[in-house]
Amino acid sequence: MSKQFDVIVIGAGPGGYIAAIRAAQLGFSVACIDEWKNAAGGPAPGGTCTNVGCIPSKALLQSSEHFEHANKHFAEHGISATNVSMDVGKMLARKDTVIKQNNDGILYLLKKNKVAFFHGRGSFVKAADAAYEIKVTGAAEETLTGKHIIVATGSSARALPGVPFDEVNVLSNDGALRVGAVPKKLGLIGSGVIGLEMGSVWRRLGAEVTVLEALPTFLGAVDEQIAKEAKKAFDKQGLKIELGVKVGEIKSSKKGVSLQYADAKGEAKELLVDKLIVSIGRVPNTTGLNAEAVGLALDERGAIVVDGECKTSLPNVWAVGDVVRGPMLAHKAEEEGVAVAERIAGQHGHVNFNTIPWVIYTSPEIAWVGQTEQQLKATGRAYKAGTFPFLANGRARALGDTTGMVKMLADAVTDEILGVHIVGPMASELIAECVVAMEFRASSEDLARICHAHPSLSEATKEAALAVDKRTLNF
Repeated sequence: MSKQFDVIVIGAGPGGYIAAIRAAQLGFSVACIDEWKNAAGGPAPGGTCTNVGCIPSKALLQSSEHFEHANKHFAEHGISATNVSMDVGKMLARKDTVIKQNNDGILYLLKKNKVAFFHGRGSFVKAADAAYEIKVTGAAEETLTGKHIIVATGSSARALPGVPFDEVNVLSNDGALRVGAVPKKLGLIGSGVIGLEMGSVWRRLGAEVTVLEALPTFLGAVDEQIAKEAKKAFDKQGLKIELGVKVGEIKSSKKGVSLQYADAKGEAKELLVDKLIVSIGRVPNTTGLNAEAVGLALDERGAIVVDGECKTSLPNVWAVGDVVRGPMLAHKAEEEGVAVAERIAGQHGHVNFNTIPWVIYTSPEIAWVGQTEQQLKATGRAYKAGTFPFLANGRARALGDTTGMVKMLADAVTDEILGVHIVGPMASELIAECVVAMEFRASSEDLARICHAHPSLSEATKEAALAVDKRTLNF
């Protein structure tokens, strides 16, 4: 007999489990279905983010940063550290522990909020009596019926045509997180977030890293001035980044991977590496959802078609996160999950795409919110810009990390903040203040007038706001 629920959520990634919890808080009976498995075959909710994305990559970035500090920066603090070595197995085990802590935390939260969790793959069966029948295929098959369905099935790494991931030599983000030993030579195709973060991890541990990017510009979505500053830092670190390349034949063997490509000048080149990470974007996970059984509309990419409120082509069927339009970011998925649960309850859920922050967790970190200078120029909007370097920030000097700057863009007439772009220490944390300011439609003058703690990195944000009016105090 089918189990009845008000809301069924398919997927327990950031969008799914958050949507389930919020719906339960609003008084609905809720089921959440997820098929991720841990090494023992048990449930591992959290989606790509927790299992093979945001969380494990940050764990490895932290470990590799400690290693680099011990090798290259401890001496300037008067700390002697000789024969420093990295136990890759232990580093990966710590990463796995961090993942499990997050998996267990999500299972606890679902239980605490009385969300019924089903371990398996959820798929549509049919529409029936103003509800939908959902099949769960797993260790034990279940049939559930829900009045509202929220699809939050996420995305998967995009492979190069004709070059499937074997997760041994040719790696997706998943395989890149499980490399058992430091490769002598590592190749990366794509200089996006995953490419730069994974490249940074293995470079710090001693790999010779080459990044091949098809686009002629570095980090095209980032403010141009900030991207140039970041590339200078990566070049100095030894991360070799080639732009404007055209990738040709790729061959994988027991010895490694050979890659033919043409550089920006059109010259034929060959790259021989031990491992190759392919980071050329992600595709929505809709295979196996059985969308055709109920007539759920998909676009040409396989993403679920939704309107501005995450409503699909079917009544009472919603979709959030990577499986729909918009940026593939965990925090965007979370906000959509909350908004949809509130809309089901008759409330007015809200997601502002203009104030979604972006972060790349390299060193230096890169973070931004709002429009870039090139976007403002393209639309013809009159603006003022202010920058402040971390070189002139007391806390950054004390940390020993003065790379980068804060850049603020404001409307030339109203002074409303239109975008903030940061490259430097703890940019991921500093951007939050700017998101709040933009959400409240603050002016650069507002931020310039707020008292910031001294000494703190956040003073650089205040100074950038002052710089919009050409009145910095410390530079």
